[in-house]
Order: sequence, then C-alpha cells, then structure tokens
Amino acid sequence: MFQHSKPRGPVSATIATMELIFHVAVREIRQKNGNAILAILSAVTRALIMLAVFYLFFQLLGLRSAGLRGDFMLYLASGIFLFLTHNGAISAITGADGPMDGMLQHAPLNTAITISGAALANLYLQVLTVVSLLFIYHTAVTPIYIDDMIGAFGMFLLAWASGCSVGLLLMAFKPWAPGIVGKISMLYRRANMIASGKMFVANALPGYMVAMFDWNPLFHTIDQARGFVFNNYFPHNSSIEYPIYLTLTLLTLGLIAEFFTRQHVSPSWEARR
Repeated sequence: MFQHSKPRGPVSATIATMELIFHVAVREIRQKNGNAILAILSAVTRALIMLAVFYLFFQLLGLRSAGLRGDFMLYLASGIFLFLTHNGAISAITGADGPMDGMLQHAPLNTAITISGAALANLYLQVLTVVSLLFIYHTAVTPIYIDDMIGAFGMFLLAWASGCSVGLLLMAFKPWAPGIVGKISMLYRRANMIASGKMFVANALPGYMVAMFDWNPLFHTIDQARGFVFNNYFPHNSSIEYPIYLTLTLLTLGLIAEFFTRQHVSPSWEARR
C-alpha cells in the first residue's frame, strides 16, 4: 500500500508522462463508444454523412459551379475535414478532466496530462478519418491529386491547434461558470457552420463580407488549405499568420487562466455542475 517514491531523472520522468498521456488518450477514445474501433467508425461515419449532405445540397441548388476548378468532392472535403477537426478539438479540450474531476485526485495525473491526452485522442481520430475517406474515394471512385500535401496537412494541424487553444480557454473558465461556458462553446461551434467559410470560396467574397468572416481562424485555415490542395487557387482574403498568432495568444491566455483556476478551485464547486 505504501510505496517509497524514488526520484527520477528527466528522461524517465518524460517517458512516464508520455505513457500517461497515451493512456489518457486511449481512455478518451474508448469512453464514449466502448472501444476504439467503434470510436473510429463513428468519426468516419459522421464525416461521411456531412460530406453526403453537403454534396446533395450543392447538387440540388445547382451550386457546383461555386466551387473551384478541380475535384468537387475534394473541394467539399477540404472544408468539412478542417471544420470537424477544429470543432472536435474544442469539444475534446472543453470536456477534458479538470481540477474538480475525480481522476485528478490520483497522482501523478494533472490537468496538463488530461488536456494533452484529449487533444491527442481527437487528432488521432481525425487523421484516421481523413486518411480512410480519402483512400476509399481515391481507390473506389476516382484518383485524387493534391498539389501540396505537406502544406494542406499543415493547415489541417493548424485547424486542430487553433481549436485546442479555443477549447483550453473555455476549459479554464468552465469551473467558474459551467453553464455559460457550455452555451458559448455550443454557439461558437454552431456559428462555424457558416463562419468557417467551408461552403464558399473566400476569393469570391466582396470586401464588406470578408470582415464578417476573417475574425475566425478556421476561415483562414480552410481557405489556405484550398490554396495548397488546388494548383489553380491562390488565396487573397486570408493568411497563415493570423491563425498562428491567434493560436499562440489563446494558448498563452488559456494556460494562465487554467493555472489561476487550478490554484483557486474548490471541491464544493462540483455541486454547481
């Protein structure tokens, strides 16, 4: 029962922390669906349904010409995959175990490990979803060509990182006002259905409409991703720098707020959740 804790060097401590993050990530993947296979199938099915819905929507309204010259399904996927990744990261981080959760009462777990595990689990599911659906479409329907795969994947990671930064900031304030934070998170994710710009080409927007969307980091990452996916599209109304700077800013604010909350949180707050 009682064990003597031996001091560990930096290498062994790092390995132990990475192992804990791995186990937390596995737990995050399994806890909603019972096992990892069902979690992966659920993520793939969700993305496939959204692709099918938007494909039928554009077909029925005759809006295929609004897309870029190139594979229309790839045009839809470049927006939907980043949208799901960004919103999924927000949900994962906001819902990660915080200082009031029972799991955090067991050493050596801490919020840094639970947040990292939740973020890693979300990234794992989203990468598998993207790879699986693109592979099926490439082999079963028609070969696809991505002009700059590294750049497109970089925008995918930036959409994930920006979602993590937003989720971290919301998670830090969640113990103080769980109901309000939950509504803000839901409102932001619902607003991204339009504000992300996944349904239109940013270059086609007039100047007065760009101001309605360029506050959103997801709008920039989707537009820049399409610039990397298609060799005949050059984004003019978005930038890579803005979501990077915003992500770093929100991460810094989120870490400060989370540290402050962790120092002042009380177990009695659990009754308000």
